[in-house]
Amino acid sequence: MKANNHHPEITAATIWACRSNAIRLWLVLLFLLPVIYAQAQEIPVRRQFTPGESVQYELYFKWGLLMSRAGHASLSIREAEYEGSPAFHYRLLFRTSGIIEKVYKMRDTIDCHFTPDMLLLQSEKRVNENNYYQTDDLRFSYNGGKTNARSLRYTPTRTKIDTTLVAEEGTRMFDMLGATLYLRSLNWEKMKAGDSFPFEVAIGRDRVKTSFRYAGQQIVKRGETLKYRTRHFYIDIYDDAFTQSKAAAEIWIGDDENHIPIKIRAKLKIGAAEVYYKDSEGLRYPLTSRVEIKKR
Repeated sequence: MKANNHHPEITAATIWACRSNAIRLWLVLLFLLPVIYAQAQEIPVRRQFTPGESVQYELYFKWGLLMSRAGHASLSIREAEYEGSPAFHYRLLFRTSGIIEKVYKMRDTIDCHFTPDMLLLQSEKRVNENNYYQTDDLRFSYNGGKTNARSLRYTPTRTKIDTTLVAEEGTRMFDMLGATLYLRSLNWEKMKAGDSFPFEVAIGRDRVKTSFRYAGQQIVKRGETLKYRTRHFYIDIYDDAFTQSKAAAEIWIGDDENHIPIKIRAKLKIGAAEVYYKDSEGLRYPLTSRVEIKKR
């Protein structure tokens, strides 16, 4: 369906959705120990990407039959250093567009640093929303089988949160961006429909209980001449920002060796946010999940 950037009836709902923490959580949606314990939290995703990967997405706000273009996002990963040691730098950039850009401008950035073995070390989210600035800084540490996250939230004028979140022993805990890499690391060949993969997302003072639930293979159509073969997952989120906890969101991962998100859909209290794959470069493998259909 074509975007409608001028329909006056969706303006109020669109503004509300932009203010919601839920829309930022899935921009993604759209659109993640000592050495003896480290393997429990490391994300085995290295075979799915190569440094230099960059993926572009488009975000839409959907209300009934109307779909309005809402923003652009990119995910990239490269080699870097963190506190003097080799690391991977994983970044999300997001900006609003269309009607939302006119009524509630947003510029969000999330920067994550991982060890070479993909153990999450640090996440920094910087928000600029209608000239309101806020930073969420998460520093992860691992001790005795438990994952800790020092959570610091501040604005240019004051500190709003300064606390430590502690996950129970054996529980995976990531920031919201690191959870996307965890999903990319899952081994589909050993899954069956209904299998669930629980984890927690550290956000501010909260550890949001979340799980990916496998639903099998599915085709995602983009117009009449393009489709993607995907693996479909439901995302169960236990948070008041969503209309329901079970299947609060859905994500479709390209069914090839890259495992990149192709589509994300998050239900909001009003409407839904939808994220679609647009383009990419530097992928480790050919994007064989993409199927172009010749016009008759």
